Amino acid sequence: MAMPKTIIAIDPGHPSETSRGCAHHGLTELQIVWDVALKLEKLIDSNPSLKSIKTKTEVETTVTNRRRAEIANEAQAALMVRLHCDSGKGTGCTIYYPDQAGTTQGVTGSSLEVIAASAVAAEYMQQGLAEVLGDKLKLNPIKTDSVTYVGSKQGALTGSIFSKVPALVVEMVYLNNASDAAFIGDPKNQDLVALGIFNGIKKFVNHQK
Repeated sequence: MAMPKTIIAIDPGHPSETSRGCAHHGLTELQIVWDVALKLEKLIDSNPSLKSIKTKTEVETTVTNRRRAEIANEAQAALMVRLHCDSGKGTGCTIYYPDQAGTTQGVTGSSLEVIAASAVAAEYMQQGLAEVLGDKLKLNPIKTDSVTYVGSKQGALTGSIFSKVPALVVEMVYLNNASDAAFIGDPKNQDLVALGIFNGIKKFVNHQK
């Protein structure tokens, strides 16, 4: 009898109730995260012990941040990986995880168990990305939801509040940074980022066994 596969939820960011994402240097966050999500999906589904689900099936489909988390919850995913591109004063890739409970729409979360597991997942994701990316893209120190704009107001990002499974945000690059945009605009580099994320997922899943 075949063993049940471990489910990984891939959440290509945007469009959501907040925005369509950023756009810089002829690239859109919406398309970049979708392209990387498809690459990551193939890697996960090529692994005999893993299975992916996506929080949307088309690049333009609008899904609220709450619903994205609910999809991962309903699938009983081992991890939800939320793919984004940042915009601001910075460069490189940054991983975020919930470090405290937040409240929105009358709901408080994540649980202490989810927070703890998300912290572990963030460490393994950082390792996985570092091994694949090397010096090709700057890898920033791990950060937490509470330092983000939304997280500072709610205590955590909306997706984290509603998530009942470990959840991470991977801000792959600062898309407004010209060198970051040039990097992520190259499909070969998108392959590298997807492989680094996949590497981190495998490390986390193996740790959980």
